[in-house]
Amino acid sequence: MAEKLTFQYDRDADILYINTVPPYAEQESEEMEDEIIVRLNPKTRKVENFEVLFFTSRLLRSELFSLPVVADLRQVTTN
Repeated sequence: MAEKLTFQYDRDADILYINTVPPYAEQESEEMEDEIIVRLNPKTRKVENFEVLFFTSRLLRSELFSLPVVADLRQVTTN
């Protein structure tokens, strides 16, 4: 089953959070390139959350900002 993404921005810390599940203490964290933190399911090692540090400074750069992730985007229909 595909998960919905939620986005939250912490203005004080300048971090963009991209979540498929609410963060929980058992998740394992790994720092990826360019100050991006991934939070992994401890059993499956599936990526569940991203933390993009220094988010606003990335927006001010002229280069394209991308995440190291592959996505299958589909519109969710509500019935």
